[in-house]
Amino acid sequence: MNEDIFRTLQKRLDTYSLGFPQTQSGVEIEILRKLFTKEDAELFLALTPLLEPPQAIAGRLGMPVADISARLEDMANRGLLFRLKKYDSVKYGAVPFMHGLLEFQIKRLDKEMAELFERYYHEGFYKAIVGSSDIFLRTIPVNQSIDVRTQVAPFDDACEILRNTTLIAVAQCICRKEKGMIGNACGRPVEVCFMFGSMAQYYLDNKMGRKVDTDEAISILKDAQDAGLVTQPATSQNPSGMCNCCGDCCGILTAVKKFPEPAKYIFSNHYAVVDADACSSCGICTDRCPMGAVQMDDDEIACMDLDRCIGCGLCVTTCPAQAISLFRKSDKCYRTPPVTSAEQMMLMAHKRGIEF
Repeated sequence: MNEDIFRTLQKRLDTYSLGFPQTQSGVEIEILRKLFTKEDAELFLALTPLLEPPQAIAGRLGMPVADISARLEDMANRGLLFRLKKYDSVKYGAVPFMHGLLEFQIKRLDKEMAELFERYYHEGFYKAIVGSSDIFLRTIPVNQSIDVRTQVAPFDDACEILRNTTLIAVAQCICRKEKGMIGNACGRPVEVCFMFGSMAQYYLDNKMGRKVDTDEAISILKDAQDAGLVTQPATSQNPSGMCNCCGDCCGILTAVKKFPEPAKYIFSNHYAVVDADACSSCGICTDRCPMGAVQMDDDEIACMDLDRCIGCGLCVTTCPAQAISLFRKSDKCYRTPPVTSAEQMMLMAHKRGIEF
């Protein structure tokens, strides 16, 4: 192979999910060299996101099944592949950088790796995030922020999402953990990221998270929202996970926050409105908003910038005057997420001009 194996790996990863773009400094190659050996990279490149048993992979490579099985399991244990165990069978597949390689390093993350991730984000990855952020994660409102007269679809109700999944794992937020390692901790809760179904099982098998029942998950969700975290499931009606994010650490929110109109990059079906006559000028909402969408005008009345509002509802639940309300967007602007994660990935690839 004439091209460096790690550059080839970078180009492959750039076709998955949000991508993994090349930078001028080459920091992305530093990341890959820290995560993968040359042999790891070669085996990763022999895989696709479609899950396969070791026998199929070994047959394609012309190598002994036992050897390939051991290598695949080792890489899965290090968060370099996805593994699906079902009954007596096991399958493996390639994963994107996000959600995938990045989040799967939650146990292995050290300061050097955190600094590399931070450099990569600022040198270009944030632009890749913004390009497909709406298809990657979506913002759903705090339950208490919705008027009881408003009908909310189950896929826009965080508690319903938790109630409708059979297996839940909770893990530390990789974004908040990384920021803490480089001295920029925000002080908000860290164990707030949920994984569901087969993704939850992978996290549990790798000891990257712990199993929780529905009641504990809802309690964690409430504490996260009380702490000012934005609830963001994957953009699917049956998401594989649901994050609780802040505007200081989250890769998605900090990326869109850099731009004048964050709302156009976020999949959200709600928006907030201030009743100027009811506003008590306390200013709590300006501190609560993760996007800087609320500002006080010359008369010390809260004003909502709808170009920045992502409809999370965090300002609604802490307004002592009940002067802020959350509304459902019009039918013209209302969006229904794809049913499955597979459809979500295909939409993301199509948006980026990648066809499989």
